[in-house]
Amino acid sequence: MKTGPAVPFLFAAALSCAAAFSQSRVVVKPQDTGAGLTNPGMGWVFHHYDNSIQNYGVDLEPSDTVDEFPGVGVIYLRLAWSHVEPEESKFNWSVVDTPAQRWIAKGKQVAFRFTASESGKDQPYATPEWVRKAGAKGHFVDPRKGIVPDGFIWEPDFDDPVFLAKLDRFLAAAAARYDGNPEVAFVDVGTLGVWGEGHTYSGSLLPYSAATIRTHIDLYKKHFKQTLLAANDDFSLQGRGIETLDYARRLGLTFRDDSIIVHPGDKAWYHAYMADWFWPRVPVILESAHYSYMRERGNWGDGSLYLKAVEAHHASLLSVHGYPKVFLKDNRALIDRINRRLGYRLDLLEASWPEEVKAGGTMSVGYRWRNAGVAPCYPGGHPAITLKDAKGGIVGVFVDEEFDMRTLPVGPPDEAQRVGREVEGYSLDSQASRPMIEFRLPPDHILKAGAYDVYVSVGSRSGTPRIALPLPGEDGQRRYLLGKVTVR
Repeated sequence: MKTGPAVPFLFAAALSCAAAFSQSRVVVKPQDTGAGLTNPGMGWVFHHYDNSIQNYGVDLEPSDTVDEFPGVGVIYLRLAWSHVEPEESKFNWSVVDTPAQRWIAKGKQVAFRFTASESGKDQPYATPEWVRKAGAKGHFVDPRKGIVPDGFIWEPDFDDPVFLAKLDRFLAAAAARYDGNPEVAFVDVGTLGVWGEGHTYSGSLLPYSAATIRTHIDLYKKHFKQTLLAANDDFSLQGRGIETLDYARRLGLTFRDDSIIVHPGDKAWYHAYMADWFWPRVPVILESAHYSYMRERGNWGDGSLYLKAVEAHHASLLSVHGYPKVFLKDNRALIDRINRRLGYRLDLLEASWPEEVKAGGTMSVGYRWRNAGVAPCYPGGHPAITLKDAKGGIVGVFVDEEFDMRTLPVGPPDEAQRVGREVEGYSLDSQASRPMIEFRLPPDHILKAGAYDVYVSVGSRSGTPRIALPLPGEDGQRRYLLGKVTVR
């Protein structure tokens, strides 16, 4: 842990005085470090299981969580229902919890998609075979031909009452373990269609109705009452239209767009306009096509389309749909560029406070902030100023409860509105710039005379830091050194 005394004075202009203030004020203008941040509701997503339980994270050593990849926040476990419930009411949760705990131990979250139809020969029954034997209707299919007598994959009838009853009980069991668990970032509505995407291309080709989509959404909402659920952009395909996504939006789901750049150029994605219905309220999720597929076909290019997709969708969660070490090796510069825009990014542009204060008096603090990302700071958070002594002990915590980072506006790169405490005339009904805040200081028997380090953080109303900031001088607890103040 780095404390105040161990960190050199950070900013060349730290003790310069602005014309707007008296000569006794400290003014600092930090620079964004460019670091990839791991924050609630945003970040890169690794696919540990994908298409089968053979890809992609299973190739890593159990101790290897790819810590060198900046900005990873979520590990995605996409696997067939049959792996989790191979026999009715007999669950193999270890197949989920074992890899999950490797990443949770590193402060990451997990996310799930349990599928009911896959397309590989190694998974003829993504829906457990015992469901078919219990009387659920379905079709044997060949992904290249549709429904055929010699089909090697069984696809359930997604409207069948037996299938839905068994699925209902499975989701109840999954929700009993994971709903409301802070270690879980989101759960896909994923037991409809091939690969859980809602369509039956590479399957039966049957065009299920919008009513079927609503039925499956309702089943998930019945059980997952707290954890964020995600609806796939392809729910609108096969003649169903955008009503399916509007239904998901009205029920509080978020939006994910799969297989970005599966086609090249201006066909790299089709549904960014749908994201506009979701991103002002909930974090949008993007998944690229399989990285090896894009590279082989020349669709990936320099990867800049992925950054453009982040901008177009106002995305907060972004998949590495491939082997993460390979992706990092090939795309480090791109990853750094994306990290400066993905999700929210709270930039402290300027802060000021008196050079000297008196115990029992007040300390006037001013600052300007900007959200440099493409999405709102969904969890919100309040700026706090913390004073520490020479041993790193906390001697004062002061929280600006009226200033909520959730309301900072987003905008194009480097054009988001700058908001702070610096001017007279403001309204508590909007997050316009406000006057500097006056923090009341403790009396001198608590805040003793001396020099103290000044830290800034963003978090709870009681001063607990929650949000990582792109600033130097971090103390190991998401507080960042700005300078010093003297108490007389």
